[in-house]
Amino acid sequence: MAVGRTHQLFPLIGLLHPALLSGALAVGLLLWTKGGLRGMRQSLRFRSTKCVLFLLLWVALSVPGALWPGGALVLLLDVFLKLVLLYLLVVGAPRGVRDIERLAFVYFAGAAVYAAVVLLRFRTGGSADRLGVLYYYDANDFATLAVSALPFGIYFALGRQPWWRRLASLGGLGALVVAFVWAGSRGGFIAILIAGVYILFRFTAISAPRRFLGAAALAIVIMGTASDTFWERMRTITSPGKDYNVTGETGRLQIWKRGMGYMLRHPLLGLGANNFGTAEGTLPPLVDEASRGHGAKWGVAHNTIVQIGAELGVPGLIAFVVMIVSAFAGLRHAAPTALAQALTASLVGCLAGAMFLSFGYTEMMYVLVALAVALRRVSPSPTPPPLRA
Repeated sequence: MAVGRTHQLFPLIGLLHPALLSGALAVGLLLWTKGGLRGMRQSLRFRSTKCVLFLLLWVALSVPGALWPGGALVLLLDVFLKLVLLYLLVVGAPRGVRDIERLAFVYFAGAAVYAAVVLLRFRTGGSADRLGVLYYYDANDFATLAVSALPFGIYFALGRQPWWRRLASLGGLGALVVAFVWAGSRGGFIAILIAGVYILFRFTAISAPRRFLGAAALAIVIMGTASDTFWERMRTITSPGKDYNVTGETGRLQIWKRGMGYMLRHPLLGLGANNFGTAEGTLPPLVDEASRGHGAKWGVAHNTIVQIGAELGVPGLIAFVVMIVSAFAGLRHAAPTALAQALTASLVGCLAGAMFLSFGYTEMMYVLVALAVALRRVSPSPTPPPLRA
């Protein structure tokens, strides 16, 4: 529900408040099940978990001094507290690798259902050459969600899985790729290229011929469904001089520069969680432009690192980076190899897309980190090498 937004895709399901019910049921079962709390306690020994809890503390500390305290408080109570609880559940609840595999399949299935609904309910063409605002996500967010889910689909489609799961994964992959093309996201395109390179050359748990055959099939689907407008848009990635993101005052490059300036001027606690847009709309130099009749855009950071640094200061940025790095490091020591590599590819794709999006408090990022930590938690400790005489 948190990542796939199924309750928003189908309003009748939303009437049952499934996110609240499933979350409460999960907490209750974890408390009731023998050994459940032990898993939660075990999760605390991992560096990524410590960083998540530190971020929760720092978000709370940022509220009193925030530019807009109300916005920071809403982010803390309505979003981040729930997100941390979800993270702890995903890390602490699994009993073994099979449970994590099930959760990974649910992540993929949620993204695939979302993509199928997009294909059925939205259209491109004419004046709308790409998708716009969808359910909860916009087109750029969805493109990154699709990229993060694709490695799981490849794992289930090409790995040793029941026939029904392989078949469902193939269908889900097709829906994700077509909807990804419809999104027309340049950041998503960069993310899929980076994740694709990792899958081709580092996803060694699947044989090289099968990897290249799968990559060729996905490329054929993309080329067969992408319009000339799509490729024209992607070509602007290599023509920065014509891109407003490079030349415009409200483009990404200038936003990133201002964001780093916010962090340097507020190095300890930042602007306050959920306050980047407030800074853009109330602080110079854009306010000076607004006073001359140009208007000030209360925009977002368009880069997760810039967002966290500006809103939570240097300590928050360090904690966020260590959380991600530790998750990757844990996957290198986790087993089995195939699932660890699929999770690594998903994190790579999500992180690549997050460099163009404000994903500092987004469910998909923290769920993937939680799955990585959970896999490390249930994996056997590496056997130390024998001592030599």
